[in-house]
Amino acid sequence: MKNKKITKTNAMRMLDKKKCSYTVHEYAWSEDHLDALSVLDKMSQDAGAVYKTIVAVGDKTGVVVGVIPAQSELDLKAFAKVSGNKRIEMLPLKDLEATTGYIRGGCSPIGMKKAFPTYLSHHALDQKSVLVSGGKRGTQIELSPADLMAAAHAKVEEITQEKDE
Repeated sequence: MKNKKITKTNAMRMLDKKKCSYTVHEYAWSEDHLDALSVLDKMSQDAGAVYKTIVAVGDKTGVVVGVIPAQSELDLKAFAKVSGNKRIEMLPLKDLEATTGYIRGGCSPIGMKKAFPTYLSHHALDQKSVLVSGGKRGTQIELSPADLMAAAHAKVEEITQEKDE
């Protein structure tokens, strides 16, 4: 069977430049199921491995990025505090591509248009590897938490709360 050539994204090019080891995983996606839990189902990884990228705007710092487990919710108060803000709100979806260079369902914490302050959930340190968006829909990048921190210039913080069932 012939291997399909993977088109490199900004995220992959940045990882190559930093000489970080990563594995690309591709999956079928649909416009109706772009959320992280749908990706988790498609990837059939254990629940802690898939991480979602959340872009928000702080009242003092401007754009900030959170990277949290798929099954968790961002704790806005904790996120505001660790990022040096009083208040924080989600970046409007209509502004996502212009701000980051990525679209919904393909927003990677690595290789955004600009380097924004990035915060990785402390849960990642419990994982051997994590999966984050590869920079386009249907693509995930698996890498070590240390390489993710290095590539995204991320600080590890407690920024999540468990979802209410």
